[in-house]
Amino acid sequence: MVPEHAITLHINETPHELTVDVRTTLLDLLREELGLTGTKKGCDHGLCGACTVAVDGERVVSCLTLAVSIDGSAVTTVEGLSAGDDLDPVQQAFLDHDGFQCGYCTSGQVSSAHALLREHARGDLSVVSFEGDSRAALDGCTVLNEDEIRERMAGNICRCGAYANIVDAIVAAAERTSR
Repeated sequence: MVPEHAITLHINETPHELTVDVRTTLLDLLREELGLTGTKKGCDHGLCGACTVAVDGERVVSCLTLAVSIDGSAVTTVEGLSAGDDLDPVQQAFLDHDGFQCGYCTSGQVSSAHALLREHARGDLSVVSFEGDSRAALDGCTVLNEDEIRERMAGNICRCGAYANIVDAIVAAAERTSR
């Protein structure tokens, strides 16, 4: 008999009471049980970032996150970023700057970029933050330049190589959200 567990998740602001096999990943729950197929299964080993979502505002790779481990949490997928037909600034920037080619990694890239902007706004530092002016890093006042973006997006792989456009999209989204 497969062990199951009752959980409650708030997915894209909608509460869900579910009974899941304790081995079910968040990715499989989203795609197979709830039909939220925007989140993609790439490598299924946590290496490519295609399955990136936010759990309680922090980005995670959903293929390595057991659904039972986040009972009571708020999950935001790429489908939950927009408000109806109004795209999130990150989504709009990806369209405006052609931040995708085949599009397979795009949902993970967008979700990760969305989290990156939140992390930077609250002063979280990256390795690149300490290169150059270490005083600015200690003050948490790093500039979100291309190197900083590339470092923070390092866990998201684009097999088409659209990295330059992805960086441009994130720069534009950062400018749009900082107004």
